[in-house]
Order: sequence, then C-alpha cells, then structure tokens
Amino acid sequence: MIHSYWAYIVLIVLIFAVINAFLGLKANKKFEAKDLRIALFALIASHIQLILGFVAYYLSSFYDIMRNVGMGEVMKNSELRKVLVEHPLVGIIGITLITIGFSKHKKKTTDAAKFKTIAVFYTIALILILSRIPWDLWFSN
Repeated sequence: MIHSYWAYIVLIVLIFAVINAFLGLKANKKFEAKDLRIALFALIASHIQLILGFVAYYLSSFYDIMRNVGMGEVMKNSELRKVLVEHPLVGIIGITLITIGFSKHKKKTTDAAKFKTIAVFYTIALILILSRIPWDLWFSN
C-alpha cells in the first residue's frame, strides 16, 4: 500500500519539478538553490518509490502468480504483463531518466541549459511513468 500512496507524492513533486523547469526556462530565470532542491526532491522521491516498488513487487500476489504460471503465460495476459513487466520496466526507465537529467543538469554552464535539461528528462520520465501506472488497481485500493 505504501508504494501506491508514495506514488502520489512522487507524481506531485515530479509534476512540480517539470512545471518549475519550464517556467524557469520560459522566464529566462536564474537557476537558484530552490530550483536545485525541487529537482533533487523529485529525484529522491522517485528513488524511494523505486525501492518501495521492488519490495512491493516481490511481496505481491502477482509475483506468486508469475512464479506459478510462468513468464510465458504472464506475457499472454495483458493485465499481468502490465503489472509484472511493463509497469516495473517503464518505472525503472523513467527513474533512470530522472537520474540522468539531474546529473546532466549539474554539468551545464548556463541557467537556461540547466532548466532545459531538467525539463526534457523529467517530462519524458513523467510521461513514461504515467503511461504504465495500473490505474484500475491503483484506484481500487
């Protein structure tokens, strides 16, 4: 359950970081300590979500189902495939993009480049993560 509840925090902070980066880029603002903290908090929250996700994955009844029926059957069932393969894989890719974006922004020398790097990487990650959330399971909890 904590993986589902923490996801709300991650989404809110990630959306806030994306909006902040686009606003900073559009307004040609100086990249300040608060902008760094917003991006960093999104990074930290997403990494906590990843750890919670790994724990939830291996403790879930879906994992037991996968062990019993095998990966071939999981891949044939769209619901199981989404929960056991697509959601975790795309989540890992999204969090990897957040990590890369945060790392790359530190190497940029201009404020606009810093905002742009955060905006691009965090937006792609957000879109990927939103695309693979098992909404039907999330709202049934």
